[in-house]
Amino acid sequence: MKKKQQHGGGECPAPWPPAAAAAAGGGPGQGGGFLRRRPLSLLPFLSLRDYVFCMATLLLFCLGSLFYQLNGGPPHFLLALRHCLGNSTYLDDHGPPPQKVLPFPSQVVYNRVGKCGSRTVVLLLRILSEKHGFNLVTSDIHNKTRLTKNEQMELIKNISTAEQPYLFTRHVHFLNFSRFGGDQPVYINIIRDPVNRFLSNYFFRRFGDWRGEQNHMIRTPNMRQEERYLDINVCILENYPECSNPRLFYIIPYFCGQHPRCREPGEWALERAKLNVNENFLLVGILEELEDVLLLLERFLPHYFKDVLSIYKNPEHRKLGNLTVTVKKTVPSPEAIQILYQRMRYEYEFYYYVKEQFHLLKRKFGLKSHIRKPSPRPEFFIPSPLETEEPINDEEEDDEKWLEDIYKR
Repeated sequence: MKKKQQHGGGECPAPWPPAAAAAAGGGPGQGGGFLRRRPLSLLPFLSLRDYVFCMATLLLFCLGSLFYQLNGGPPHFLLALRHCLGNSTYLDDHGPPPQKVLPFPSQVVYNRVGKCGSRTVVLLLRILSEKHGFNLVTSDIHNKTRLTKNEQMELIKNISTAEQPYLFTRHVHFLNFSRFGGDQPVYINIIRDPVNRFLSNYFFRRFGDWRGEQNHMIRTPNMRQEERYLDINVCILENYPECSNPRLFYIIPYFCGQHPRCREPGEWALERAKLNVNENFLLVGILEELEDVLLLLERFLPHYFKDVLSIYKNPEHRKLGNLTVTVKKTVPSPEAIQILYQRMRYEYEFYYYVKEQFHLLKRKFGLKSHIRKPSPRPEFFIPSPLETEEPINDEEEDDEKWLEDIYKR
């Protein structure tokens, strides 16, 4: 009896019968049965006919998808099939889709102008940041608005790396983030009548506010007593440095920027400030119309300012807000006020420009401008813009488009 042939320590498989080999597509001696069956070994449950049918179906599906795209729509038979099955849509089952949400600005800078209601707004922001969960970034530096190039780079880096969404606030002149390779944030600000701002600052430096008379001692510890009690009319009429330029040229640099010429009273700084307002500021409001400013901020930046007006009108907040009112203010003589107007002519031209833009914005959103008795103005100023008396509704449909354009800047 012959011994069985050993191969690698095991028995060799018995050869396929000739009939099986022929059915697999090969002949004896060619190994056709084993080699030709290999491509289908991954799908052992499909016959060759089933495999061909699947491939043909896939090809038809691809051709159908191509036909759909080339003709810009579904084939007619699919539309007819939908008609037969019913016209149920996503809206029927799930209701209307959520209202369109505009692109959300996650970086906001409030480079607040001094003595323009900024402490009141910061109090509101502290409440709102806890309520809405955004990151309120403040600064302990209050008296450094002009920065060197390195200081600008360092501050922009610190702001840009803050956790988003953030709102950064500080007394600082406009910063051009894109100049240093950063993403330009959305800017907001508030200004007020320049003479009123100057008077508020003049007496605040000397006597503080209702939070405590010791505050002014902390801010101006080296001020001599004769300077602290200097009569405002004497300061203006005798041209003391505090009551003359360039100290009176205060508001425009917050919008002009860090260029040295932004600190020089003149047309160049004025025009550059106007340009930045148009290109980089979402809103520049007027303190005399603060409630309307808050309404527009809530409309433009709801993630930050939702419910801000109700918080502002809350009696508890009113108590805190009243503590920030400057004390011991007196009104200069008409002669002194006229001199201030002459020295602050560029400040007033900018103020009335911003006020005009603000009233146009209020008209666009259907808000009334409160007509108040105008303060005296010198003759060289352009007439104040017409103020809105009635809301206008025919432009409301463009509101979202206008906001989209702002966010794309």
